[in-house]
Amino acid sequence: MHRCCLHNEEVGIHYSLFSKIDKEKLECLNESVEHAGKKVFKPWEDRLSCVFVESDADEELLFNIPFVGNVKLKAIKVIGEDSDTHPSKMRLFKNRPSMTFDDSSVKADQEFELVKDTSGFAEYTTKVVTFNSVNHLTLHFPTNFGAETTKIYYIGLKGEFTEAHHHGVTICTYESRPMPQDHKNPLTEFSQARLGQ
Repeated sequence: MHRCCLHNEEVGIHYSLFSKIDKEKLECLNESVEHAGKKVFKPWEDRLSCVFVESDADEELLFNIPFVGNVKLKAIKVIGEDSDTHPSKMRLFKNRPSMTFDDSSVKADQEFELVKDTSGFAEYTTKVVTFNSVNHLTLHFPTNFGAETTKIYYIGLKGEFTEAHHHGVTICTYESRPMPQDHKNPLTEFSQARLGQ
């Protein structure tokens, strides 16, 4: 296999967290076409497909991304056009479900200045200590390189996934004072059985 193909295959394995997103609950705010934002989370080999999300009223886009378990997020890739529609900044928020643009004024957990990337060469490494237990990720793209709208073709998430554990309720009864009649003594039972013979 060609070395380039091997590299792409390896990157694809690392950037597979798209499959751990709860797509039904994923939302993109300010998208010009409904549900277009969900389609940019796709396999690495489809990253250059013509599917994209474009902002509507202005250049801002905000993604609320719920996972089906816990994620240790290590890096992100963002692909756009070689034009001013490419986002120029990305802000990350951890475990803040249902964020809106009004909430985005709070301090982000991490921010990145983006470069124009049309193939996925740039990788933005996250602070692993901060993003080691993520069940919901919000990505805010507040600006682009000067266009009226922003276009994104691919968002890749790299990291490790752990299944969510759902513990049932365990009902326990504790005695404030042990009652001898409630506790069988195997020695007594054995003695009584011998005496009964």
